Amino acid sequence: MSITAVLCVRNEAAFLLDWLAWHRSSGITDFVVVSNDCDDGTDAMLDRLEALGWLTHIRNAPPYGKGGIQFSGLKLAGKTDAVKKADWLVTLDIDEFVTVHVGDRTLPALISALPEATAITLTWRNFGNAGVVSYEDCPVPLQFTRAGPRPLLWPWRAAMFKTLYRNDRTYRNLGVHRPRNAVEDRLATTRWFDGNGRALPPEMAVGRVFSDYRIPQHGLVQLNHYPLGSMEGFVLKADRGRAVHSADQLGLDYWVERNLNTDEDRTALPLWERVKPIRNDLSADGILAAFHADAVAWRRARFNKLLEQDAFRDLFGRLVMTPPTAPLPDEVSKMLTRIAQNALRHEGETS
Repeated sequence: MSITAVLCVRNEAAFLLDWLAWHRSSGITDFVVVSNDCDDGTDAMLDRLEALGWLTHIRNAPPYGKGGIQFSGLKLAGKTDAVKKADWLVTLDIDEFVTVHVGDRTLPALISALPEATAITLTWRNFGNAGVVSYEDCPVPLQFTRAGPRPLLWPWRAAMFKTLYRNDRTYRNLGVHRPRNAVEDRLATTRWFDGNGRALPPEMAVGRVFSDYRIPQHGLVQLNHYPLGSMEGFVLKADRGRAVHSADQLGLDYWVERNLNTDEDRTALPLWERVKPIRNDLSADGILAAFHADAVAWRRARFNKLLEQDAFRDLFGRLVMTPPTAPLPDEVSKMLTRIAQNALRHEGETS
């Protein structure tokens, strides 16, 4: 069984080897990685990894078109053999780590557990910052183990998902959260399941990008999502910008919605034992090891340089000043949801 993961990156070389080793150990056989406008050596590291047979590297150069950087990158990735010939596909980000709970805890085990599935939603579990100020060269899943409560009724973005789906030509294009551009006469044969093993209704085959946040979603698999990292690292993330919403500046609104730390979740930690030999093999390549060390040094130097600017100095100060986020009371969450649903319903009636 071949499973191809597609990844778009900019200035992520310090995290790349950990991420690749993690997902190879999870059962992903092939990687297509699209880079753009890198300053930290990410593109050079990817060239080396391609030369070693680890992945397919694509440089995504401007202009990017109306879809933006990430969609143009996915369009390029869709033309590769690794995508065209894969049995299963998934699009992931560098801050996402697949964590399977069934069988031997790999993606093939998940697929075997849901033999009728043509698509499986990998619903986020968002991990907060937990008061970590300084960037450390440490695998992200080992460093951040505090997450929000389950279920989490607000914000609804906490229940967004990525999709592991069979490459049976039902969908023509890769998408950020789910495959896109369905072949209409094939939709009747799709079978979508959630991360808890429940069959989803037929309408799930198109459109929706978040799971039902009122019920458990992670019994078989969760997608550990580390959108914040350290406070220093978040400043660099704000500097890098967003791949999809490139015009949006990351700030405290993004931080506060995601910095929930009420629950400890250490389910990913035992998986590092199978990741470690793969990660060590990557480090044994002197060229990769040097690229990694240079990227770590670049991050530290870049942070210090950014603090010379008012905007980033202010952002860092506010991050340190801001306490962990308290989950909304259920009655407030339900009120916001009800108003949002009514607004959508009204919009549909008047459009």
